[in-house]
Amino acid sequence: MGLYLCVFDAEEEIDGVEVGHYADFNALREYISRELEGGRAGKRFPTLMIHSDCDGEWSPVECAKLITELTALASEMNQKPPVPFTSEWQKFVAKANGIVPKSAFESFIDVDGEFVLDRMLGLARLAVERNLPVLFQ
Repeated sequence: MGLYLCVFDAEEEIDGVEVGHYADFNALREYISRELEGGRAGKRFPTLMIHSDCDGEWSPVECAKLITELTALASEMNQKPPVPFTSEWQKFVAKANGIVPKSAFESFIDVDGEFVLDRMLGLARLAVERNLPVLFQ
């Protein structure tokens, strides 16, 4: 089962990010906790780190906080060395798309081979702009 983050306006899906398996999202959060929060999940990035990854949502207010957190994460992770992909599907997608990570930021991709933090940041910005939540599905 995979994690899909999306923004809906009534019945219409505006945008979505297929993150991958829940284990992949957890691997990202474990990396952040270990490398950027001193092993204390949520110490610096509570909106991303403490929110349950099962059905739920980030409200527009939470998305505004998430934008700040994801922007800082992208900056910091771009300064860190790359880490191995955690899933076979990530290895396959990376190879198929010619992705060779140059940083930790580039080491976490979505199912389309795009950098997952960039995609999540775009989704959070859209949610704030439209005053809609990001839904976890």
